[in-house]
Amino acid sequence: MVASCVALSVSEEDQRTLERWVRSGKTEQRVALRAKIILKAAAGLSNHAIAKMLSTSRPTVIDWRRRYEAEGVKGLTSDRARGRSFAAIPKDKETEIVERTLRSKSEAATYWSCRSMAKVGGISAASVQRIWSAHGLKSHLVKTFKLSNDPQFVEKLIDVVGLYLNPPEHGLVLCIDEKSQIQALGRTQPGLPMKKGRCGTTTHDYKRNGTMTLFATLDVLKGEVIGQCLPSHRQKEFLKFLKTIDRNTPKNMGLHCIVDNYGTHNHPNVKKWLKKHPQFHLHFTPTSTSWLNLVERWFAEITRKRIRRGVFKSVPDLEKAIYDYIQRNNANPKPLVWTKPADEIVQKVNRGKAMLETLH
Repeated sequence: MVASCVALSVSEEDQRTLERWVRSGKTEQRVALRAKIILKAAAGLSNHAIAKMLSTSRPTVIDWRRRYEAEGVKGLTSDRARGRSFAAIPKDKETEIVERTLRSKSEAATYWSCRSMAKVGGISAASVQRIWSAHGLKSHLVKTFKLSNDPQFVEKLIDVVGLYLNPPEHGLVLCIDEKSQIQALGRTQPGLPMKKGRCGTTTHDYKRNGTMTLFATLDVLKGEVIGQCLPSHRQKEFLKFLKTIDRNTPKNMGLHCIVDNYGTHNHPNVKKWLKKHPQFHLHFTPTSTSWLNLVERWFAEITRKRIRRGVFKSVPDLEKAIYDYIQRNNANPKPLVWTKPADEIVQKVNRGKAMLETLH
């Protein structure tokens, strides 16, 4: 037996409208539910019975009955305006939180957390979070930077970028560097393979099976790489790699080699060898500008794709994997294209230096 109460008064026109809304497949579900509530209320069903039949709450039924009585069917098609669920923070308090975040640090830590700022600011942690979000503040994050102090920074930068943007007609532009101390890491236990709904796994602990150094030169125009794995990265190994480059490049072309300021590149034995091989021209990047050497980008690729997740039982296994990657790279080379002009880089560096001077 269905409980009944005083029926809700609904006009014939509203009755037809509500029934049309319920039958139509294009009616929003929230509007259709409200229409059903009113129709059942018009049939004399109790609020509790309507709520149970429509799987909603009794307060919802009461609310929409009152809404219909006050506004008619138009009141069923829109929601009430919603205000804030929290009190607005005064403007001066918001300014205080922002200034404290920017100009000071927590006594208990090196940065402010929402809770520590809320405690000293006398507001809730949620309010601090809203203020920080509105002003783009992320106290827990920090980015690193490095400005070169090389006195010949501009000259070296223009020289290297000039080779990228305007390479010589009868010469090759080669980026040379070494990736030292590459570890042949083996895992103490086999991991589980990837499956649907779960990524692959690997153990936290590992076994060191030796180290080696990868010398590599990147042909900027073609994207091809000459690589050589050697046990160390002394001037002796660097000379050996230069001889490898000499054997694998055309004899009638100048070789413009971009290198960093590592000591072995300026060793007397290296300089002596270069004098006997005038086709080699070394172009040095400014100090602290590893990003200027494009082979560093290639090192990042081989690390991510082949070395980091590899399992190597010995150094020869590691070398085999590296040579295989180089071979596949050269079978389908993709040149790395430099696009930033030197003057834009100089302007950005000068802005950074000017900002540092104002802080000190």
